[in-house]
Amino acid sequence: MSDIAFASATELAAMIQRREISAVELLKTYLDRIDQYNGALNAIVVDVRDEALVHAQAADAALAAGKAVGPLHGVPMTVKESYNLAGTPTTWGNPDWKDNIAGEDAESVKKLKAAGAIVFGKTNVPLSLADFQSYNEIYGTTNNPYNHERIPGGSSGGSAAALAAGLTGLETGSDIGGSIRNPAHFCGVFGHKSTHNLLWIRGHAPPGDIRSKPDISVIGPLARSAADLDTALRTMAGPDEIMARGYQLNLPELGDRCLSDLIVAVWSDDEMCQVDGEVRARVEAVADACRAAGAQVDDQARPTFSSEHSHETYQHLLQATMASRMPDADYESLKQYVESLDPTDESDTAKVLRAQVSSFKDWGHSNELRHHLRWQWHEFFKDYDVLLTPMMPTAAFPHDHRVFSERTIQVNNEARPYFEQVFWAGLTGVAYLPSTVIPTGLNGEGLPIGVQIVGPEYSDLITIAVASALEAEVFRFTPPPAYS
Repeated sequence: MSDIAFASATELAAMIQRREISAVELLKTYLDRIDQYNGALNAIVVDVRDEALVHAQAADAALAAGKAVGPLHGVPMTVKESYNLAGTPTTWGNPDWKDNIAGEDAESVKKLKAAGAIVFGKTNVPLSLADFQSYNEIYGTTNNPYNHERIPGGSSGGSAAALAAGLTGLETGSDIGGSIRNPAHFCGVFGHKSTHNLLWIRGHAPPGDIRSKPDISVIGPLARSAADLDTALRTMAGPDEIMARGYQLNLPELGDRCLSDLIVAVWSDDEMCQVDGEVRARVEAVADACRAAGAQVDDQARPTFSSEHSHETYQHLLQATMASRMPDADYESLKQYVESLDPTDESDTAKVLRAQVSSFKDWGHSNELRHHLRWQWHEFFKDYDVLLTPMMPTAAFPHDHRVFSERTIQVNNEARPYFEQVFWAGLTGVAYLPSTVIPTGLNGEGLPIGVQIVGPEYSDLITIAVASALEAEVFRFTPPPAYS
């Protein structure tokens, strides 16, 4: 049954509707694989299989009765631990929140269930969703299914690892600094960071019914095929109840256009965050595939701002947003520490700390700069359909649980600062742009490498469609040998 376990959600839904397999049989296939493999992988950390079996039985009964079914009817799926799933803990990996039991599902989970998905568990995250690795004191460490000594990414690391290992049919994560995209890259699956506020984020929150729209942060799907991203995005997208009074969803699509009709920009490396030669080569390989298909490809195209300016703006807004999640006592302690810093200290660390406790005036200045970036990207995408970039500078690296200040990564055999690798996520995330990560196959060590496809705001279905066209060429999910 391993072939079924690695099928796309789209294929699984079609099999159920053709009566080739029942929803119950499919769910049990995944549950058997979880019992066999999840102990060592530790991707799925909350299990609601009994409830899911009841829903799977109901799905089979509905199909037998000829009732209308949704596009995900009977497909078993998991969701990131940071989503509310009624009756289960939502901890964000924080031991202080281990008893925070959700009273109802997140809005996006409700939509997925309404489309027929059977949610049977939740997947692991780092503490406060704030790391490229996925480990915490509550649930432990998630490993990469291609090599257990390596990280799966974060913060949606459990999501990507479960998909790659064939333990679930579909997943949904969240992203403020690449938290959908870097796990997709490290685990060789597809992932989509949506346009900011396209998907209603309510119910993806720490304790408390938070209805605000957090800056930069979005939710979005992960999957084993681009078609699944399309289905999940269409399912979850749309305005909240207040916005729906005056807004309705009307996303542009690629339509009849093919790769040959596109103008593709390529940004394969940058001094702000240099990438390994093999990563750059994968970006260029995707560009070459576009070129071979007839697309116009420009590897010199850049927007009118500098990468340094974009990253500085992103870091200020990111750090302020992340610090807003801190417990009050920790935040007050941080403020006192920042006040003790030498006013002439312009080190990267000092800048980060000041950004974390910045005044509203300072934040407002960075916000204004961000909106200038948005308009500069808008002008850029008048000339280009999509942009190809790296997602991370390296393939999955070994687990490293030292304090952040002691961590580095090896890029082209040189030690680089650990958090430098957020650059490629922030380049597009700060300006609300959608981006889709595609797998490009395994490297010489058997580790996946992904490439990011970026488009203008609200072109989500277009970047996913480009991913689908490239998937049809050669860039497909490759199951990890130990699980297939």
